[in-house]
Amino acid sequence: MSGNPQSAIRNSQSSRAIFIDRDGTINEDLGYIASPNDLIIYPWVAEAVRLVNNAGLKAVVVTNQAGVARGMYTEDDLRAIHDRMTSELSLQGARIDGVYYCPHHPEYGDERYRQRCECRKPQPGMLHAAAREHGIDLTHSFVIGDKSSDINLAASAGARGALVLTGYGSETLAHPDRWPCRPYLVADNLLEAVRLILDTAGQRR
Repeated sequence: MSGNPQSAIRNSQSSRAIFIDRDGTINEDLGYIASPNDLIIYPWVAEAVRLVNNAGLKAVVVTNQAGVARGMYTEDDLRAIHDRMTSELSLQGARIDGVYYCPHHPEYGDERYRQRCECRKPQPGMLHAAAREHGIDLTHSFVIGDKSSDINLAASAGARGALVLTGYGSETLAHPDRWPCRPYLVADNLLEAVRLILDTAGQRR
């Protein structure tokens, strides 16, 4: 599990966060993205993140990246991809406060990466790490993603989950037996999900 050291802001006061899945939620899910050049960010993402910033919540990316364990790309490659993601959003006035990823897989990779870890979604390790580093109250936070693992991640950490219909979202919605936790809300995309969350919390500015 790894956090972006440049954005690991420690805060002694409890704050709220919106945790955002990457593939299928922030960018088009093209399978295992191994290069920054393959990252295609959805056009509405910058506005969504700006709304989170303006509301005073943390915007934190949490993503399973088993391609590292499978040998499809390295952690250095992954950091370059995330640098591209945060830089593109920053140029549009949108700040990502932290990036956390799980490089592990329970069946693939060498001994560094082949493990049943606490950070692979839906296990809550990435959220717990972010909560420690950013002073986040998980019980007043949200997880937005396109897979059942995102919704179940929220439940496992005491947060609330929002399902988006981009990426694998429509397929996820069509198979509620796989969740098994129901999402707090369903939205067309990240921007709509953020708007609904902020309206529900009365935090839209």
